[in-house]
Amino acid sequence: MFLFRNKPKESGQLTELLSFMETDIHSHLLPGIDDGVPDTDTAVHFIEQLHHMGIRKIITTPHVMMDRYPNSAQTMAGPYREVSAALEAKGLNIPFHYAAEYFMDEQFEELMQRPLLTLTGKLVLVEMSFMSAPPQLHRWIFELAAQGYLPLLAHPERYNYCHHDFDSYRQFKQWGCLFQVNLLSLTGYYGKHIQQAAEKLIEHDMIDYIGTDLHHDKHLHAITQIGKNKKLRALLEKYPFKNRTL
Repeated sequence: MFLFRNKPKESGQLTELLSFMETDIHSHLLPGIDDGVPDTDTAVHFIEQLHHMGIRKIITTPHVMMDRYPNSAQTMAGPYREVSAALEAKGLNIPFHYAAEYFMDEQFEELMQRPLLTLTGKLVLVEMSFMSAPPQLHRWIFELAAQGYLPLLAHPERYNYCHHDFDSYRQFKQWGCLFQVNLLSLTGYYGKHIQQAAEKLIEHDMIDYIGTDLHHDKHLHAITQIGKNKKLRALLEKYPFKNRTL
């Protein structure tokens, strides 16, 4: 819990760091159900720091990956109540909701037969393998649209197989996908090639939403370092992300 305690001036600078976003739509802040926060205290600490940096609403998105994290509304309900109660007890007045980040694999087809957890309305956050796109991807996206869902593809800049085939991004867009970039991708946190892909998607106005994808302390610390990057801050504040509409 060391953040913001040693440098009051820096703490003041961080107050508006994420105000351009207003709503964070991608994070892992329900304790103990995926690779995100391990406990309620950590969840509350992270939410408190996001709020300090200008976030006014959080829609957290635990993994739904049936082989590793077979989550559902039922598995999320208990941890969500615990965090909500702890926020209330601490007097932290920030809207806090949950949806999901669905991993598109063979088991996703079965999941689509049930109601999906959405960010708002029919906007659903989905991701796919970093190794290769599933061959059924087009059909799944078509089926989501047929059910009235609007697929939002999480961190497209992290799919390395798209980096040398930029037209694949255009194809996803033509199929009806929206794109959500990870905030830390634009800092080089995940590597130079991912940063370059994120910047190119921004340059071509292909990004719709941005998210922290916050899992742990290293992510939180890296986010605070954006305060020192004037060029990136100017870009973030200028780009017309749609987060404020949620």
